[in-house]
Amino acid sequence: MKFRPLHDRVLVRRIENEEKTPGGIIIPDTAKEKPSEGKVIAVGAGARGEDGKVVALDVKAGDRVLFGQWSGNEIKIDGEELLIMKESDILGIISK
Repeated sequence: MKFRPLHDRVLVRRIENEEKTPGGIIIPDTAKEKPSEGKVIAVGAGARGEDGKVVALDVKAGDRVLFGQWSGNEIKIDGEELLIMKESDILGIISK
């Protein structure tokens, strides 16, 4: 299935955290927090400014981003759990 977010919305796939601590302790699933890091899958065309012109988004497909723990809405597309959120919910872009 193809999915294209509208306006200033972004589709994100969560990136799972390590299952071990730096000391080697394995973290059980019940103690894990939802990861707040993800990869942008698709972006909308942008939001309309006050002058009526479309303002392009800063993020693009393929970007690795940080977002708030409770940001976005969880959706399922082709059996995969993804997040859809506004660009303003994204805290920053991670670059290597």
